[in-house]
Amino acid sequence: MTPEQLKASILQYAIQGKLVEQRAEEGTGEELYQQIQAEKQRLIAEKKIKKEKTLVEITEDEIPFDIPESWKWVRLGDCTGYSQTKPKISPKDITDDMWSLDLEDIQKESGAILTRTTASERKITGDKVLFYKGQVLYSKLRPYLKKILIAPDNGICTPELVPFNTYLVYANYIVYVLRSPHIDYVVNSVTYGVKMPRVGTETMVNLLIPLPPLSEQKRIVAKIEELLPLIGRYAVAYEKLEQFNAKFPEDMKKSILQYAIQGKLVEQRAEEGTGEELYQQIQAEKQHLIAEKKIKKEKPLAAISEDEIPFDIPESWKWVRLSQIATLENGDRSSKYPVEKDYVNFGIPFFGAKDMSESTMSFDNVRYISESKFSELRNGKLQDKDFICLLRGSVGKCAIFTADDKHRTGFICAQMVIIRCVDSSVSEYLHKFLLSPFYLQYIESKITGTAVRQLPAKELANVLIPLPPIAEQKRIVAKIEELLPLCERLK
Repeated sequence: MTPEQLKASILQYAIQGKLVEQRAEEGTGEELYQQIQAEKQRLIAEKKIKKEKTLVEITEDEIPFDIPESWKWVRLGDCTGYSQTKPKISPKDITDDMWSLDLEDIQKESGAILTRTTASERKITGDKVLFYKGQVLYSKLRPYLKKILIAPDNGICTPELVPFNTYLVYANYIVYVLRSPHIDYVVNSVTYGVKMPRVGTETMVNLLIPLPPLSEQKRIVAKIEELLPLIGRYAVAYEKLEQFNAKFPEDMKKSILQYAIQGKLVEQRAEEGTGEELYQQIQAEKQHLIAEKKIKKEKPLAAISEDEIPFDIPESWKWVRLSQIATLENGDRSSKYPVEKDYVNFGIPFFGAKDMSESTMSFDNVRYISESKFSELRNGKLQDKDFICLLRGSVGKCAIFTADDKHRTGFICAQMVIIRCVDSSVSEYLHKFLLSPFYLQYIESKITGTAVRQLPAKELANVLIPLPPIAEQKRIVAKIEELLPLCERLK
């Protein structure tokens, strides 16, 4: 239950007589009603208020819910001066020190006064309405905002605020009644005006409200005001829980990926070999590809020091650098680089950052270059299952290029780099690694530039990767693919 729903429930319980117990010694709503009528007659006789037209008798069909036997259904106009003429004051009669209250000064829902402005501070135009300390102030404009309060002092206000007296009824009780879900629904169902909905005087005067004895009204208000601060505390806890729930699926996903690359997601099996054995196989394959001139010989990388190791991994695994198990290839940055005049309606896809989805390259809005233009280019040509990594903008973001019958290859823009596994069987595990918190944090720590974020390709080449045996890699990938959809279901 949201804090708003809880507050609404409390207010609804209050006006249904379910928030505090009834006490016979406190009298009845009928007795209070008769006292109110007598008081109104006295004020009329003393010419302090005007005589009002008799309101329509309440029928059984109008009664919206049951109330205690000691209570009485009445109309708002029966126990308040809502329909009484509101004293107006023209700008020439307004003094500089008068408190000038506008709707914007009142907080919605709570009715708290946000700012207090004098007439001299606010440029007064048009007639205003006088109000007096202790009166109920009700906003007839956009009543769903529930800008309802008791005036703490005398002042002037916009005619959109209706000040009115209560006759022998606890003003605070009336305020909470008007904020209750039932009254809110009734009032807002009969507003008029589309852009600036208002509620008419006739609607408010004839509004049905439950009338408990005066002492019970005060106990109801006391209980509400005891509970509201608790709702405030509940709201803080609820917000924290909502934030936790919103973050939990993503945090769980990150935890799964981090556990995976730390060797904590699946068990190790001695019969599956070691990361060292796999590493040696990859190095042998690299030497073979170099000998066949399919890849270039690289400068030897610095040995991995103990100080670089970010976390413990199983004994059967091995720490390696990305460029030890994959080749990195930049896009062509020569004078042959494609420009707008080279674009064609269909040909070889020319991928930019906008073509990267969550983990794959999208063909939906990709640009194309001709095959002849493609043949002029030296670097940045894609093969099936290549990884593409952004070096500018959303630095470190990776996606996979998957060839199909229409697109056997593609070309990357200058702000990208191709990561190509020496042993394609490592690709699936590498893909999961490139999604891990460790990789993303490493990339973030190596970014240069402020206006334009950039990652030097050498930093990508040196990223450390925990390398398990191939069989374990496959089990890790299978477990990740089993668990991640469960995280999505939690959203």
